Amino acid sequence: MAAPFTIGLVQMAPEKTVAASVEKAADRVAAAAKAGANVVCLPELFATPYFCRTEDHAAFDLAEPIPGPTTQAMAAAAKAAGVVVVAPLFERRGPGCYHNSLAVLGPDGRHLGVYRKMHIPHDPGFEEKFYFAPGDLGFKAFDTPFGPIGTLICWDQWFPEAARATALQGALVLCYPTAIGWHPSEKAAYGETQRDAWMTVQRGHAIANGIYVAAINRVGIEGSGAGYGDTLEFWGSSFLADPSGRVLAQAGLDTEEIVTGVIDPQVLETQRRHWPFLRDRRVDAYGGLGRLYGTE
Repeated sequence: MAAPFTIGLVQMAPEKTVAASVEKAADRVAAAAKAGANVVCLPELFATPYFCRTEDHAAFDLAEPIPGPTTQAMAAAAKAAGVVVVAPLFERRGPGCYHNSLAVLGPDGRHLGVYRKMHIPHDPGFEEKFYFAPGDLGFKAFDTPFGPIGTLICWDQWFPEAARATALQGALVLCYPTAIGWHPSEKAAYGETQRDAWMTVQRGHAIANGIYVAAINRVGIEGSGAGYGDTLEFWGSSFLADPSGRVLAQAGLDTEEIVTGVIDPQVLETQRRHWPFLRDRRVDAYGGLGRLYGTE
């Protein structure tokens, strides 16, 4: 059985340039390692503004290949700190083909793999279908020196199928880099309900799969205030939940900070022995899950 390891969640806002954001993230990786982290996760699209608030063809210029400048910089940061880094970015796969992706970088600076966001949202302020093709690499758990790590991205976090498929590959923790927040005009009426639903569904994934869940959100207000959906207030609240859904660590609503927690494989083993949901699955009866809706 793998030994326990510490995960660090970097809750941050981007700087005005990609270069400054990458430098800031590298500093946060070093700080997380100094705090004891073996694995460090950054927020969704950490190096850029959340450009998906609106549809703008010029924003495609922010995309870059993998490997590319951002992954090379974060690989150097991972190697310098001796940690695994989960680095999300806007991937340019080819002319006119882009993904919302992440790279997993090992403590020796090697690229351990890529995950491409599978579920792509479309909503005022979250115009992601304009920018991103759906992921085509499937659900993935990456082998690292500290143990297998599952990676999903933001909108993926609402889908129990994604959590299950990743957990079944042997992941000890599901990492969800995230960019989620409030439309300011809705915050007073719906804000706490929305944030609570976001935490609750992910804690449910932890319980249903007997697995750790880490959600890594950005913070701050982005947008011009020109219209509904253009301005978003990201609600932070990055957290780590254990296999019983208990929140072990959580960041604030509007602060840039690093939170850490221990991933203990023995806790996962014990939880699954006593609540053996994976054992009792009726895999012979789930054929209908392959349909979008209904019985035909």
